Amino acid sequence: MRTWAKLTAYAGSLVLIFGVAIGAGRLLDPDETPTVAHPSHSAEAGEHAGHTGAAVQAGGLQVTDDGYTLSPVTAELTPGRAQTVRFRIIGPDGKPVTQFTGDLHFIVVRRDLADYHHLHPTMAADGTWSAQVTVGEAGQYRAFADFQPRARAEGYVLGVDLPAPGDYRPRTLPAAGYSATVDGYTVTRAGDPSATGAGWLAISVSRDGTPVTLEPYLGSYGHLVALREGDLAYQHMHPQEGTVAGPDLAFAASVPSAGTYRLYLEFRHGGKVHLAEFTATTSAGHAHS
Repeated sequence: MRTWAKLTAYAGSLVLIFGVAIGAGRLLDPDETPTVAHPSHSAEAGEHAGHTGAAVQAGGLQVTDDGYTLSPVTAELTPGRAQTVRFRIIGPDGKPVTQFTGDLHFIVVRRDLADYHHLHPTMAADGTWSAQVTVGEAGQYRAFADFQPRARAEGYVLGVDLPAPGDYRPRTLPAAGYSATVDGYTVTRAGDPSATGAGWLAISVSRDGTPVTLEPYLGSYGHLVALREGDLAYQHMHPQEGTVAGPDLAFAASVPSAGTYRLYLEFRHGGKVHLAEFTATTSAGHAHS
């Protein structure tokens, strides 16, 4: 069976299982109202926005949330040159936060979604985070901090704009597609994210026609970030629980609204991290398959 057919069948079986589970829940408790997650607060400690699989609101659109503020120390970016970007997370008491649970993810992306960087900053004792980045071209960039303070049971996603002065020539987003090639790997997906909370993505990775065995990266076999075209609403998703080492990943892919999204999949193989990108569209009424 071809990879595309296998992925489509896989995605279809996931949707069927998910639908049966929902139906059973309704039979057991028909009056129960589904819970909608906060745009940046997860239902389970240690998780980030978008990991629950439920319909979600937009995350990363504000610089302050629940008393926490993303405060950049670096005022602007320099195109074509490596530089250190510094920032702090200011807490409700007005002081830099220094205690966190799990990893802090820091993402810098140009507003036309053409230049994406998932950085891994380090924190100094005073709460100042630092990360190295080289943006390719001039333009307006959006920086996201995805984190959980140790003092809270939920995570937050905050965003702030950082300019890179120069001649900015925005690019048109590539058309929606289901296959991407990166570093000699072919990454194929079936399904699209959904605004109904029932969206699924099945992804398979191969090299030279042979499926590969993905390696753990930051505690997961893959990291999927979805950014909405226009305002860059943010979702960070992990593969479903129980995922085993292999070429296949399945994501419960809920997004805030119908529209066009850029999907960024990071996976590790051969001791290196690779980035595959897709453009995807979805509608409020159903998930495409």
